[in-house]
Amino acid sequence: MNHASEETHFGFRKVAKEEKATLVKGVFDSVASRYDLMNDLMSFGIHRLWKRFAVELAGVRAGQKVLDLAAGTGDLAERFAGLVGPEGLVLMTDINASMLRTGRDRMLDHGRAGNVQYAQVNAEQLPFPDNTFDCITIGFGLRNVTDKQKALEAMYAALKPGGRALVLEFSHPVSRPLQKVYDLYSFTLLPKMGKLVVNDEESYRYLAESIRVHPDQETLKTMMEQAGFERCDYHNLTGGVVAIHRGFKF
Repeated sequence: MNHASEETHFGFRKVAKEEKATLVKGVFDSVASRYDLMNDLMSFGIHRLWKRFAVELAGVRAGQKVLDLAAGTGDLAERFAGLVGPEGLVLMTDINASMLRTGRDRMLDHGRAGNVQYAQVNAEQLPFPDNTFDCITIGFGLRNVTDKQKALEAMYAALKPGGRALVLEFSHPVSRPLQKVYDLYSFTLLPKMGKLVVNDEESYRYLAESIRVHPDQETLKTMMEQAGFERCDYHNLTGGVVAIHRGFKF
């Protein structure tokens, strides 16, 4: 038996594929309650600009159906709910129940109820008919998925013809000096911040490592093309610290 094919990355560690989902669940169970605060601290608030740009690229219109995978606390879903209006629908999903609960509570607090629904969903096994959604997004979630190619294929299947998918994710800085600063920040400051704010150094060490083993911009673009997407492109933000990949289904 070839055991190598049954392993995957959990940060820099190699683990059995069936273990990864449980390990990732532990990370997000730990950080769910202070996830928004940590996002602001980690990105110096810039994550809000990254998400705003992703929403612009999504081109969502009134009356459309949007699937937001790995929705977390609902930053993207909330913006989409405002755009699709009362005739549209945003389905906010996450594989992690703690994160989904936190996101649902936040949305209800903000008065978003009528056109938002919630489901606990694994991005690799989407329980929706083919050709259902006008737009599918996954923000800062693909790197935590065990089989990324399978998730991209599932996204493609669930999209309507004419629809688009967007992957907003930490990526690989394009300049060497920025890469060095980014490494210092990720592996020294970020875990310390995690210890201070949520008393969890290990989860934030994992998050930093998971970014490093995520496919680079060109590799992810190729993966999207292999999943069936056409006219694929990507936009580097903050020097490639984050990239938004986009693909269409025709």
